[in-house]
Amino acid sequence: MAGLLQEFKKFAIKGNMVDLAIGVIIGAAFNKIVDALVKKVITPPLGYLTSGVDIADMQLVLKEPVLEGEKVIEPGVVIGYGFFLEALIDFLIVAITIFAVVKIINSLRDRAEDETNKEVPTPKDIQLLADIRDEMKGLREELGK
Repeated sequence: MAGLLQEFKKFAIKGNMVDLAIGVIIGAAFNKIVDALVKKVITPPLGYLTSGVDIADMQLVLKEPVLEGEKVIEPGVVIGYGFFLEALIDFLIVAITIFAVVKIINSLRDRAEDETNKEVPTPKDIQLLADIRDEMKGLREELGK
């Protein structure tokens, strides 16, 4: 049991595990922001443009429910495409945001890994690999002469 606990401790303390946990927490908070943006900022104007209909309430009724007073005798058949549209808008906002963040990160990484760019300091591992490459190139030239 102690070995299992030690193994779990090593797993949980790894940098990737901590990064993943931070990513999940930020993702959950970001999801709330996107949800509020869609429901409170984007869909009200769209609802206004569609004659005051709330997008989430948009539906296609294939069969009306059978009612007896207030009691539902037979449920109707309804396709609630408005909820799907809201989820699609949520997804598009998240996808565009993630694309923008990844594009910025890749741009920064490319600048950092470019050894000719003196504006951004090259990471030590990239610099070490570049030095090894240059040494090997020099050795090849010496052996070729």
